[in-house]
Amino acid sequence: MKRIPFDEAEMNVIGEHINFTSACFGPPVIPMYNTPISPKENVMNVFRRDGSAMWFPTTTDFAYVESRANPDHIARAEICDMGPRQPLEEKGGKDLFGVEWQYVEVAGGSMEVPGAKHLLEDVNDWKENVVFPDVQALDWEANKMNAPLNDSKRVLGITFQNGMFERLISFMGFEEAAVALIDEDQQDAIHELFDRLADMYIEMIEKYMEVLNLESVTFHDDWGSQRAPFFSEQVCSEMIAPHIKKIADFCHSKGLIFNHHSCGKNELLVPAMIAEGDDMWWPQDMNDVDRLREEYGDKLVLSVTPPAVAEDASDEEIEAAAKAFVDKYAPGYFEKPIIVMAFFAPQRLVDAIYRYSRIALCGEKAE
Repeated sequence: MKRIPFDEAEMNVIGEHINFTSACFGPPVIPMYNTPISPKENVMNVFRRDGSAMWFPTTTDFAYVESRANPDHIARAEICDMGPRQPLEEKGGKDLFGVEWQYVEVAGGSMEVPGAKHLLEDVNDWKENVVFPDVQALDWEANKMNAPLNDSKRVLGITFQNGMFERLISFMGFEEAAVALIDEDQQDAIHELFDRLADMYIEMIEKYMEVLNLESVTFHDDWGSQRAPFFSEQVCSEMIAPHIKKIADFCHSKGLIFNHHSCGKNELLVPAMIAEGDDMWWPQDMNDVDRLREEYGDKLVLSVTPPAVAEDASDEEIEAAAKAFVDKYAPGYFEKPIIVMAFFAPQRLVDAIYRYSRIALCGEKAE
């Protein structure tokens, strides 16, 4: 592919990207620059690993819908769509399976109502106690408000809360769910339950695709604490990963990027992420991202947090930080690309990383 040299005119803001009217995270305004190709095109080039990427993409190059058509997003107080902002009194309530959630304002999120009776004590009883939603009967009319996002120049995706392990926790509590994964008497039932969950998520993706021209799906399933994973790589590979793989395989059959959102120090579980077909993971900083990129970066696209600089940093400090960041990650970028975790970075730093990475990936050096 012909390399397009960087032109300073690319730094001109020519408008704003379509953004959610009820965004639950990220900046409210995403500036649109005079880039030679759209951020969406550049991201797709990154995943091709064919040398056609033109700059380091950022997390704001992705737009993930969390539609109120899915009761999970209402219960978890994480609606990101083109509708009105969720009022405080509507945050929380019943999720897809009737589990009650309570919004905790000081934490900015929801938790299961304390003391509520769990649906399960033993996973073997799931068929009698867990009532799956009628996916076709959900309020999919509410998702039609998101159709304007089809014109976005960013990667358009959807997000699912409460993945396999998280859903099991909501059914029976954390300790019981963790024990169930290694209880031989419950493992067969877990496989049946997770397989049914995978089918439900696939059916929901199909419903989303009736309205949205998707490029990506993000699947939440937190697997670790600040210090270590909740379970071993063997348990994860045997009990959880095969069922997420079913969803990932479906996404890949539709040409979609599969992004696994998983909080925690989960670097030991990366082999399971790769085996289940994850294309991307945005790890938290307690993980050794540089080591993971070196070992697995040709199979899994990782996000990297840029250097911390103050909003009032001098131009020289911004330039130095951006150049050092690009110099570090540009070598081997086409084989082991990264995404810049830009949600909380100063825009001046994001701009400078764009400039230096454009120059680096075009084979030219900045003056």
